[in-house]
Amino acid sequence: MSTTFSMTPIGFARTPFKDTSEISKGIGAKHTREGELEILPEMVAGLQDIEGFSHLYVLWVFDRVDGYELIGRPPTDDRPRGVFATRSPRRPNRLGLTVVRLMSRRGRQLLVRGVDMLDGTPILDIKPYLSSVPPAELKRGWIADAETRSGRGEDREWTDGD
Repeated sequence: MSTTFSMTPIGFARTPFKDTSEISKGIGAKHTREGELEILPEMVAGLQDIEGFSHLYVLWVFDRVDGYELIGRPPTDDRPRGVFATRSPRRPNRLGLTVVRLMSRRGRQLLVRGVDMLDGTPILDIKPYLSSVPPAELKRGWIADAETRSGRGEDREWTDGD
């Protein structure tokens, strides 16, 4: 079994964000900004039939982060949390995952809403968003507790900004 992997981008994100400080984080964060996923010409055939999906998973690389922390304090809480229970960019493998709404396709460009990555971020893969988990069965872990303590509990709309 191999312990090292090599990945090549299939494209790059074109977003309005030049610095991480511009990206919403924490409780109540909403990701509504539009951007483009610009797919490399040699990967365009892989976009066939993508227009039929409303949302996409986008796997990408935190390419401007060095090192990682297994325990950190997320912006949504003042208590230390394990990296695998957060959306921290300081991860052992620097992988990012975002769900975006597919607005349209223009050739090798996918216009999407909900970007939360920096402009020029390498895209590793795109998959159609499909979930068989009923909303009533989803649990938000420590985030629900942090929302309750901050006064932003059950009455708010769910976002993926945590």
